[in-house]
Amino acid sequence: MANDSKDRQLIELKDTIKELNSTIKNLNQLIDAANKREEEHAKREKILQEQIDYLTKKLYGKSSEKRKDDFEGQLSLFDEQFGIFNEAEAEQSPSNPFEHDYITVEKHTRKKKTTMAEKFADFPVQKIYLDVDEDKRICGVCGTPLERIGEEFVRREIEIIKPGVKILEYYSITYGCPKCRIEAISPYIVKGRDGRFRMMHGMASAATVAWVMYQKYVNSLPLYRQEQDFKRLYGIDISRGDIANWIIKNAEQAFAPLCDYFQRRLVAGRYAMADETPVQVLKEPGRKAQTKSYMWVFRTGEFDKEQIVLFHYSPTRAGETAKDFLEGFHGYLMTDGYSGYNKLKDCTRTSCWAHVRRYLIDAVPKGKEYDYTQPAVQGLAYINKLFDMERTIHAKKGVSFDAIKKYRNEKEAPVLKAFFEWVDAQTALSGSRLDKALTYIKNRKPFLATYLEDGGCSFSNNTSERSCKSFVTGRKNWMFSDTPAGADASSLVYSIVETAKANGVDIYNYLKYLLMNIPSTQPTDEELERLCPWNPECQEALEKMHQKDLEKIFND
Repeated sequence: MANDSKDRQLIELKDTIKELNSTIKNLNQLIDAANKREEEHAKREKILQEQIDYLTKKLYGKSSEKRKDDFEGQLSLFDEQFGIFNEAEAEQSPSNPFEHDYITVEKHTRKKKTTMAEKFADFPVQKIYLDVDEDKRICGVCGTPLERIGEEFVRREIEIIKPGVKILEYYSITYGCPKCRIEAISPYIVKGRDGRFRMMHGMASAATVAWVMYQKYVNSLPLYRQEQDFKRLYGIDISRGDIANWIIKNAEQAFAPLCDYFQRRLVAGRYAMADETPVQVLKEPGRKAQTKSYMWVFRTGEFDKEQIVLFHYSPTRAGETAKDFLEGFHGYLMTDGYSGYNKLKDCTRTSCWAHVRRYLIDAVPKGKEYDYTQPAVQGLAYINKLFDMERTIHAKKGVSFDAIKKYRNEKEAPVLKAFFEWVDAQTALSGSRLDKALTYIKNRKPFLATYLEDGGCSFSNNTSERSCKSFVTGRKNWMFSDTPAGADASSLVYSIVETAKANGVDIYNYLKYLLMNIPSTQPTDEELERLCPWNPECQEALEKMHQKDLEKIFND
């Protein structure tokens, strides 16, 4: 009996131990799960706090991308005394950027401020004399009549002359031969003509159509406000529907052939840049009014002598749009990181370093902009060094593309190599801003180094983004296009406006010049070339129009 009792106790103890072990195991699993949840919550909290800091910085922080990396009392990332990189520098290969001598950008010198007289030196001047009343031109001492002995400058004023409206009625004078009228089978008659190829689709003149286009696409003035201005300033009632009709029909007839020619020249070139931005079109067939459409921007290279900027409306952001528009292009294409451009297989892609810098700027923790222990700040130091080098080489006058290529491969390539080695060595919290930045860089690594192949390639896509900015500014005012026809017309007018701007010609006069001189029949490439803003014949005509405008102001 004693043995049986001890055996039962032993069995009970073993069962108890087994239960306790099972309980301990379950408790350990619960603790592990709780620790894991705590860790996930900590990561989530960190990401959310990072998001709060990011949005706060976007809302209240400065929007400029300019950054001063070197300031008094702060060690530079590229200073050999900065301890964080001592070990890395010691093990760095010959491509280590810290072992090279770099050309530093000279400090910016402020341009001398121009005087008002210098700003308006090219404008006509009308002298207004402040004369003495005739009855006061007598000497107050002896009564002798006074003589004019000179003049003295008093002040200079700028007078803005309000535009006016007048109606022009054209009459064709007819001439006939009196002899042929009697003797010939049919009379000989000639009529006076003004050389104009076509009408402006209504009573509007070329100057009027150019003006409403200039107001909307340069000054971002919506049509309803132009309608109000016509009534308030000029006392005439012109509806926005009539104005829209002028823009759409004239853009389609006058600008479409030239934009097609610009596109052929762009595709035949060596360098191109592209970007896209949303636009809302209310009455697209089969789509809701709230559906997002896109305005694409394609332009020639940043350093091309003859600049072309083309806008293209598309209902979607599909990469097929860029592929179809640039069909036949075999040069270097600079874009941002949008994956839709991957559909272009016949060209060499280059990617924008400004976008890389923005991702890293967004990854810098709040208040840590100059803390070089932060990985994002370290990455920015590499990229800012590359931007400094680009500014240095392009600041030199008359530098050739071959010289730029040589400089880039000798000076920038080592920094680029070290930057990618730095990227590969980084680890980041999944889903964090730094993780997104590193992923963005790794996915575009094949395209980021392409600019080294050709000195004519751009380092960033900022030029095409600036071209797109005018459209974005206008969109904030007029907000949407009513129909696809309106969006297409906007793309045509914006193309002409931005191309004129990029080539430094008078935008309003260029619009008017094209409306007056575009052939009504299908023009040849030779005729279209003469209408391009870089063509000497076109530039001479625009200069004459400018001088005529100045004379008109003076005469008025």
